[in-house]
Amino acid sequence: MPDTSTGSDTSKRGTGNTGGGGGGARLSRRTVLAAGAGITAALTVPTTARAATLDERRLKALISRMSLQEKVGQLFVMRVYGASATAPDQADIDANLSELGVRTAAELIQKYRVGGIIYFTWAHNTQNPHQIAELSNGIQKASLDRPRGLPMLIATDQEHGAVCRVGEPATLFPGAMAIGAGGSTADARTLGRISGTELRALGINQDYSPDADVNVNPANPVIGVRSFGADPAAVAELVAAEVKGYQSARVAATAKHFPGHGDTAVDSHYGFPVITHSRELWEKLDAVPFRSAIAAGIDSIMTAHIEFPALDDSGDPATLSEPILTGILRGELGYDGVVITDSLGMEGVRTKYGDDRVPVLALKAGVDQLLNPPSIDTAWNAVLTAVQDGELTEARLDESILRILRLKSRLGLFDGVLVDRKGVDHAVGTKSHLATADRIAERTTTLLVNEGGTLPLNRHTQPRLLVVGADPDSPSGTTGPPTGVLAAALTEAGFTATALPTGTSPSAATIDQAVAAAQDADAVVVGTYNVSASSSQRTLVDRLLATGKPVVALAVRNPYDVAQLPGVRACLASYCWTDVELRAAAKVIAGRVKPRGKLPVPVQRADDPTKVLYPIGHGLTY
Repeated sequence: MPDTSTGSDTSKRGTGNTGGGGGGARLSRRTVLAAGAGITAALTVPTTARAATLDERRLKALISRMSLQEKVGQLFVMRVYGASATAPDQADIDANLSELGVRTAAELIQKYRVGGIIYFTWAHNTQNPHQIAELSNGIQKASLDRPRGLPMLIATDQEHGAVCRVGEPATLFPGAMAIGAGGSTADARTLGRISGTELRALGINQDYSPDADVNVNPANPVIGVRSFGADPAAVAELVAAEVKGYQSARVAATAKHFPGHGDTAVDSHYGFPVITHSRELWEKLDAVPFRSAIAAGIDSIMTAHIEFPALDDSGDPATLSEPILTGILRGELGYDGVVITDSLGMEGVRTKYGDDRVPVLALKAGVDQLLNPPSIDTAWNAVLTAVQDGELTEARLDESILRILRLKSRLGLFDGVLVDRKGVDHAVGTKSHLATADRIAERTTTLLVNEGGTLPLNRHTQPRLLVVGADPDSPSGTTGPPTGVLAAALTEAGFTATALPTGTSPSAATIDQAVAAAQDADAVVVGTYNVSASSSQRTLVDRLLATGKPVVALAVRNPYDVAQLPGVRACLASYCWTDVELRAAAKVIAGRVKPRGKLPVPVQRADDPTKVLYPIGHGLTY
């Protein structure tokens, strides 16, 4: 059963600890770490080699004092609803009771002794910087105040671009494919360093980024622009750079999704993808960025819920595959860091086995952290029972717990984990950070087509602009909508721009309205979003072209849109519809910034996908 003990910790903890490591929390951690015969006396040995050995001995001493229930809990990273660890809103209490059987994050930690928490926007964890910092402190205190309490790994998916959990006023950077278009390892490292600095100030110490998948399938519904591109060598360099940036800020980076999710037409959230690459192709393509991440000292690697028959023909997802995780990742690639599953609530890992078997099989395969199972009670008790029945050994749990504690130690979590408002204000969304994000974005916009010198637009001869197109829900924490952001940025650049959202599937009436509005404009900017052969977005663009007005198409997600728009005389790619990328694209359209991005993926012809329309590296300039 879960740990429901209410005993108090005998160590004393100060209340004024900050992110720099205040004395109160440091003393309590030293008290815990000093436990174990002979360890305290050995602390005076000064040599570096001896100190490293002692650290390992202290961590093993911690494990030796843990109950089996505490060990099981340490393996789990869970979601929890609410902006506060102890006093969330009633709606969040109700959601927690329904899904987790507890009221609050503090109760979750008390009952199951989980080793980590994952933040989501939809769980109301990330409302504003000061709230996030207080939530993080509340979570850490809830864990440290338990008997044999340990610091928590607090994680989130801050990939930037399309996937971001901490929004404005935090600094938001271009997504991975935009960074791939920029091609700068220095920019990738800067992104990781600044993002990591801000996350750490908020009490978040593990980021599930970067995406190390090589996106070679234009139809990939789940990776796409989350990948740096289709060239494994280029992806590998950018992955390594971002890893070093994050980890220089004492935030654990996480390369995902091993063994590679870049060539699938199925979203593993909703189905079970199968990768048909040969072993030889995997070595040349998918494995390259993961090898690079390991060489860069990656702290954690996330598994993929995909079937990869060339690596394991059992039909099991990679998350549950011992040949893939233990044989290849640990054995052949030599990785001994933390392995974490992708969310265990995703359909890709649940199609073959029940929710009670998945966590046990994942541990048997070589996983260390079990992320977000649908039912913590089912998963937690399944692991406990597997140990009690002998299917899993306690020694096997100890191996994973040691890796997790090594990571916590490497991040400095035993020296103080609480953060303060001053640290948040000094680090999160500073003018310097925001300016850096804008400069990086300005190096990513890619000009794909520019016939007859259509671009840049001229504010003197073309002052009136109409901005139409798709307004998909903005990625978490950005202002949006895209047409509004573009119109505002173009107006700031000296034009008079009017926004008219037309959606991803404009109706005939909406298209008529846009065409009528174009009559009063000197030029039209149309934002496209995942245009297909049958998309009415194509009809919109064709009708606008027929007006004779200059039309500029901006692909606000996949650059592949250009292949579906053969009539456009000017087309750019921003790779995402976040504010920072749209502002950069507006500057390029206005001629304030020269386009410098280069395609990180090839664009195939729409009429013959076996032929390349624009190769990797294509990109025009003024």
